[in-house]
Amino acid sequence: MTQTTPDQSGAARWQARYDAAQSTGRVRDADFTTLSGMEVDPAYGPTDGEAPERIGWPGEYPFTRGLYPTGYRGRTWTIRQFAGFGNAVQTNERYKMILERGGGGLSVAFDMPTLMGRDSDDPMALGEVGHCGVAIDSAADMEVLFNELPLEQITTSMTISGPAVPVFCMYLVAAERQGVDLGVLNGTLQTDIFKEYIAQKEWLFAPEPHLRLIGDLMEYCAEKIPDYKPLSVSGYHIREAGSTAAQELAFTLADGFGYVELGLSRGLDIDTFAPGLSFFFDSHLDFFEEIAKFRAARRIWARWLRDVYGAKTDKAQWLRFHTQTAGVSLTAQQPYNNVVRTAVEALAAVLGGTNSLHTNALDETLALPSEQAAEIALRTQQVIMEETGVVNVADPLGGSWYVEALTDKIEAEAEAIFERILAMGGSDLTTQDTEGLASLVAENTGKTGNEWPMTRGILRGIEEGWFMSEIAEAAFQYQVALEKGDKKVVGVNCHTASVTHELEILRVSHEVETEQVAALATRKAARDEDAVRAAVAHMVEVARTDDNMLPAMLDAVRAEATLGEICNALRDEWGIYREPARF
Repeated sequence: MTQTTPDQSGAARWQARYDAAQSTGRVRDADFTTLSGMEVDPAYGPTDGEAPERIGWPGEYPFTRGLYPTGYRGRTWTIRQFAGFGNAVQTNERYKMILERGGGGLSVAFDMPTLMGRDSDDPMALGEVGHCGVAIDSAADMEVLFNELPLEQITTSMTISGPAVPVFCMYLVAAERQGVDLGVLNGTLQTDIFKEYIAQKEWLFAPEPHLRLIGDLMEYCAEKIPDYKPLSVSGYHIREAGSTAAQELAFTLADGFGYVELGLSRGLDIDTFAPGLSFFFDSHLDFFEEIAKFRAARRIWARWLRDVYGAKTDKAQWLRFHTQTAGVSLTAQQPYNNVVRTAVEALAAVLGGTNSLHTNALDETLALPSEQAAEIALRTQQVIMEETGVVNVADPLGGSWYVEALTDKIEAEAEAIFERILAMGGSDLTTQDTEGLASLVAENTGKTGNEWPMTRGILRGIEEGWFMSEIAEAAFQYQVALEKGDKKVVGVNCHTASVTHELEILRVSHEVETEQVAALATRKAARDEDAVRAAVAHMVEVARTDDNMLPAMLDAVRAEATLGEICNALRDEWGIYREPARF
């Protein structure tokens, strides 16, 4: 492999890395010319070979221009379409369609009862089963969900946070029943509980028990399933709730720092567990702002992981992220305009260097996507990937005066927000004082996670409703601009005349719920009730100790304990969390 030396110019360092990747087969054998046949280089930069340190070259710290010297020439982003509706059989069919038509990975959408840790026969689940995602009550449902889908070969993302750990255990048991070696599984579990208190509001317990489960999950994956990412820190829901781009970036990365502190409090090696953290961002309609946001995200994360938290390897400093186009930008009026919106947002994500991408369907503001709308969303990514030439050059907008200035501005806004969060946690340090922050980290080694500077600030911000009020104010200001006409939405407050007809939308029948409840009753009747009760009781006993809870939870899942039974046992043990009323 070609070696680089510190005295090489940036261009020479990048070239050496690119050549090394090419010599080891990490550059795709593809046509990297323009539509007219013009040859283009894999990356471009200043003619003297040097770039400001904050920008750098693709594949080098601070990774502003991307994680890999090859860009998408080495590997394109993963097309990971988010899908789930009705029961496991119906969703399994949709997954097969996505994979057959070129999808590169799966992303599971769960229904509201599952997201809240409730079984389909729970009175609180009435009328909600299968409506915003797939209903999963036990490991048996997870088996059906992934029937004939080789889990050892495909990466699977699961968007769930409150009951993420028991749902993950069901995924592992389904893989066991396929005969898969669990150590080779690859995918992502969302698990991000901070953003639930900040924006989405789908929690089960108070923050501390959730953080205990997340710490157990991080330990378990680091030891037994090294390629699986146990945490996807989500800004998507923060942005969908109404935040600005800078707030989305800052709140999300602050949450990420909190999870780094959780791992360090468990005594985990940062160079081992940090690569298991990934991120999930929204790609909204302001094209250049979104590109700048993604570039700033990589740079901020790399600096904090290296200089504050002590990560030594590139992989531990990398911010890898999935993107979803902005659901909140879709309109019920003139819904075919949503195809254009989604394409623009997807292109921004790609030019910002996303690692995987979901494109929303045109009808998602009205209902779950129809099969035709889901195919158009999938084809949108494929047109961008195969026809536009954007995969030919790494960070093609790098060096643009506008993009670089916007990247710097968003970074500065994010750093100012970090300082406010640190102040809420009792620290008066600035974000530029990395030595002081690193000393705080060293002082907290061995202490519980909520004694760490960023974690303490996040918990105080949740308790006081600060995050929620900041998002609400941003959303209010945008709504005022819309109503005054300062901000335009085509088909809503301008260009409203249309010949668009009503869409045929996907409707989930009530029969899905009755059939799911009946199937659940049959499974409960067929299992060993004594074994279930004993396994759940043992799990609760482990919850009262410092032992890792995953082995006991896996045993409960193997005995066919349901999601509701597991979560209710923990609710009884830990209590439930109710957000304080604020006026």
